[in-house]
Amino acid sequence: MTVVASNEIWLEGSTARTEGQPVSANPYPAGSQESADWLAGYTTLEAEQLVASPDAGETL
Repeated sequence: MTVVASNEIWLEGSTARTEGQPVSANPYPAGSQESADWLAGYTTLEAEQLVASPDAGETL
């Protein structure tokens, strides 16, 4: 499981992928949390985002 600290940066990465930008377009320093968040957004497929997960205290 990837821990994302910034949903805004994750969305930047996802948008970059959707727009066809290369992974090298990541504007954040290698090894930083921001870079990891951007890369997570870039590499996560929409199908993975749609997987149902239980809310707190709920089981599927």
